[in-house]
Amino acid sequence: MAQADRAAIITGASSSIGIGAAIARRLAGLGWRLFLTADGPAEGLEAVAAECRALGAPAVAIHLADLGEPAAPAAMVEAALLAHGRVDALVNNAGLRLNRPFGDFSAADFDRMMAVNLRAAFLASQAVLPAMRRQGGGRILHVASQFGTVASPGRALYGMTKAALIHLARTMAMELSRENIQVNAISPGPVATAPLLAQEQANPAEAQERRSYLPVGRLGEPDEIAEVAAMLLTLKGGFLVGHDLVVDGGFSIH
Repeated sequence: MAQADRAAIITGASSSIGIGAAIARRLAGLGWRLFLTADGPAEGLEAVAAECRALGAPAVAIHLADLGEPAAPAAMVEAALLAHGRVDALVNNAGLRLNRPFGDFSAADFDRMMAVNLRAAFLASQAVLPAMRRQGGGRILHVASQFGTVASPGRALYGMTKAALIHLARTMAMELSRENIQVNAISPGPVATAPLLAQEQANPAEAQERRSYLPVGRLGEPDEIAEVAAMLLTLKGGFLVGHDLVVDGGFSIH
């Protein structure tokens, strides 16, 4: 199938300098039809959709939803199928980060992080299976994090959800690869997205320390993550499955 005939769902795509938007632009340049979703703002989602259309995406649909709500992932997939008729790729990029010292998390914090970072990806992945099976295959990509494998103070809950996503990718790949449904994860390191840039502006000393840990000496760019994500979604072969591809500028090698 030509790239231009393919359709992808990308969650968490409302920030123009976010990883979801960068993946959307990369696939748009290949002519994919896109279904972009986020919990808002609507203006941000519309702006990313406009960028994708300008880059050559033949059709872009947008969908506002809080994927932390139990019924939202399945409703999202149903809306994507109505918009494009098929789902060739699901990119589970939506995520929530909440940093606190261990001991200070509430039960509500736990439930919300699990719902957005893990349950949404789990349920959306299950929801796309019937369509992918009818089509004869598809690709599912979980956007995890270096903190799924590297411990860091204040990130016990965030890291736990990302570690679970990595394990989920492996288990799904074990079960689904024979049906030509290829599942992988990608774990970005420090990337110049809006939340990290705001954090660094508020704490320049921490920003300098972070860069000292990076062999490349700089933050990653969302487009660099998107390049690797697109590779996983468009490789012709089907032998790369169940993998967590770490893209972190060397952060985790020391």
